Amino acid sequence: MAILKSEGVSPTERLLAELCDRTFLRLWSYPNPCRDDGKELCDLLVVFQNDVLIFFDRENRRFDKNPEDVDLAWKRWRKEVIDKQVATAHGAERYIRSGRSIYLDPQKKQPFPIPIDPGQVRCHKIVIAHGVKDACKRASSANVSGSLAISYEEKDERLDHPFFVQIDRKHPVHILDTENLEIALTELDTIFDFTAYLDAKLEAIQRHALSYCGEEDVIAHYFLNFDEKKNRHMIGTLDAFDTVHIGEGEWFDFERSEPYARRKAANQTSYFWDRLLQITSNNALKGVLGGNSKPFHGKSALHFMAMEPRFSRRGLSDFMLKSIRNFPESDEPVVRNVSLMPSFYEGMVYVFLQLKASNDLRNSETYREVRSGMLEIACGAAKLRMPTIKRVIGIATDAPKFAGKTNSEDLLLMEFEEWNAERQAYYEEANKELRFFRTPQMQASKQTISEFPRATAKPKARAKVGRNELCVCGSGLKYKKCCGR
Repeated sequence: MAILKSEGVSPTERLLAELCDRTFLRLWSYPNPCRDDGKELCDLLVVFQNDVLIFFDRENRRFDKNPEDVDLAWKRWRKEVIDKQVATAHGAERYIRSGRSIYLDPQKKQPFPIPIDPGQVRCHKIVIAHGVKDACKRASSANVSGSLAISYEEKDERLDHPFFVQIDRKHPVHILDTENLEIALTELDTIFDFTAYLDAKLEAIQRHALSYCGEEDVIAHYFLNFDEKKNRHMIGTLDAFDTVHIGEGEWFDFERSEPYARRKAANQTSYFWDRLLQITSNNALKGVLGGNSKPFHGKSALHFMAMEPRFSRRGLSDFMLKSIRNFPESDEPVVRNVSLMPSFYEGMVYVFLQLKASNDLRNSETYREVRSGMLEIACGAAKLRMPTIKRVIGIATDAPKFAGKTNSEDLLLMEFEEWNAERQAYYEEANKELRFFRTPQMQASKQTISEFPRATAKPKARAKVGRNELCVCGSGLKYKKCCGR
């Protein structure tokens, strides 16, 4: 059965839907879902495993006319675009945690296709605010990009300045705007990378009050601030400071740096992985995906492939493309090439099977069955080769080097929770003729992938930290003067 999705109502909602389809993939991103009373729950909902991303998109053009009373215009704009949406976001979270039904349409004909466990859910609330970019720039020559300044702390009415948003750190909501929405969903463009960033930000907010001049500056700081012990990026510091402020211009400098350029260039091949996922996602939404997998319920090869972070997709894509280029030239009626690739996740590997077959075999009714059967044996042989692995994802395709304009893929999830002597013997017998991972032609290689390839030295983060100050950045000035808000 085909699943029909909204594409967004307003231009900004359609932009959000397009960005989220690319970042989180179409299978897990749904604009304009509705509650059980037919009213809209939020502007876009992403559900992947236990992570639920609740997006609200609002635009108000009050500042287009450059009002004389900026303070008054700001308070009215903030109330409409920020305050109301923050409250609505909290309400949407309560609704989701209640376990009530969600639909894709106001008529309640299409239930939300992905199950949500209210007891396990982790909600991330995100408000996207449009309409003040130019006004932000006019307000201060120090504002590099026109982004809103944000502070997570206890609200203080004395600090209510135009284009400066205070968010209760005990009930955090992420605020993006016109300037940094695309940056966030382009630079953190997998479900892993985006939620890892949000988690790091929430951890920072729990440790100390966090303020910054634009979300894009926090993203730059996050990329440049690496925790060696935990082997992941972080925000702020682990030291006992009351306040962390990330200054203006972090993103401006980072985007023009050599490490950024190297990372951006290296990531280009990684979108080969994304294209494969999007093709299968579209087939699932159209209701034409064959096989017995359950892509909407988590138990599918597609689901585990989508878990990979961007830099891991880079390594997997590089390896697959190299295997495609190196597929052997041969006049034999059937030629195969199989590769074994590691996942970012411990205990999981990928098997990539390419098959070149004669036209008669490819056009036969049994060809896909033969190819998928070979893929299953290859996945079982991977377990025989590496007994400690817990899960194999199989990918089979006609060798692209010879396939022409059209091709097809088989995806297979094989898990080994019930691996036993009988199952082992079955795959040992099945693999006697095919000899996957047993031939003398098999070659092993090691590859190290880093977020910023070939960097001669790790750049230092420029976080400004201070104790008992709203803004500490070396000048000793308070926030408004220091950051020009």
